[in-house]
Amino acid sequence: MDTAYWAGRTVFITGHTGFKGAWLCLLLHRMGARIHGYALQTPETFLYQRAGIADLVERDVRGDIRDADSVSAAALQSGADIVLHLAAQSLVRESYLTPRETFSANVDGTLSVLDAVRRVDSVERVVVVTTDKVYRNNEWAWGYREIDHLGGDDPYSASKAAAELATHSFAVSFPRERFAVASARAGNVIGGGDATPDALIPELISGFADGRPARLRRPRATRPWQHVLEPLSGYLTLAEHLDESRNDTAWNFGPASEDELTVGGLADEAARLWGADARWIDEDDGGPHEAGLLMVDSAKSRTQLGWRPTLRVAEAIEFTVEWEKRVRAGESPFAITADQVDRYLARHQKQEAS
Repeated sequence: MDTAYWAGRTVFITGHTGFKGAWLCLLLHRMGARIHGYALQTPETFLYQRAGIADLVERDVRGDIRDADSVSAAALQSGADIVLHLAAQSLVRESYLTPRETFSANVDGTLSVLDAVRRVDSVERVVVVTTDKVYRNNEWAWGYREIDHLGGDDPYSASKAAAELATHSFAVSFPRERFAVASARAGNVIGGGDATPDALIPELISGFADGRPARLRRPRATRPWQHVLEPLSGYLTLAEHLDESRNDTAWNFGPASEDELTVGGLADEAARLWGADARWIDEDDGGPHEAGLLMVDSAKSRTQLGWRPTLRVAEAIEFTVEWEKRVRAGESPFAITADQVDRYLARHQKQEAS
């Protein structure tokens, strides 16, 4: 990620009010970018509201991404040349409750955004964010590569795999000079301010803060955990390098293989950092099927884009717990988030220089 590249650049983001979106807005703002956003309204408990991220966005439009005309109008008014499509129904367990809505938001929504922005002359680069769960999960002990089969058993994973196919179709069916579309795959991010329903970090922090044991559904499941800033740096690195030669490509942005960690292992480290008798219990609630083992191979991004993670998984957990503890000590969510972004950027620049 070249921080100088983003100074003064205009970026159009869908889903900027979500957890990743809020961190992305602040990251881009700290690098000097101009931000335009399009998303649904989110609850006051979400980081976007808590940290006052709206103050950093030049034009903040509320709407459904399935409304292609509204998306097109917002993108046109932004004048942006880069579009980052993050908006989605992103919860596995929610997808079992609302499968048709999940497919509609993730497939129809992606088609709507692509159809809208391809008609905006200023737009030259589109990064469609999907997930590491787009792969047909065989519970392999090694990471999935971009050439592996797409799949997905649960409605969320299947809808994201379908979104990948939709992205491929639009990329090859509607070529345009100086226009390129690519997808970015990452998942299981952690970080301060996460209020995602049913997610691990909110449950851990809620339990630790309330003095009760946090309840973990699948403590032995392995996931590619990483701090939220890591895939965001990947998305931006991809956007920097995206041109017609990389149209219709897909890219993984995951942690180093040696940083794989079980749910219980992450919870143990978070409890140690929290202190004060923080603890968790194994409490399977009999919910629907979720993958037990999942990793992605990011060798393509490392070799062709020069991207690599900046934080080890232990540091990602430390950043997350620190954020939550500082907020509870009375510090401003905005100030803490900005501080962590600045520290991340400093680490990143030092790494790039080495």
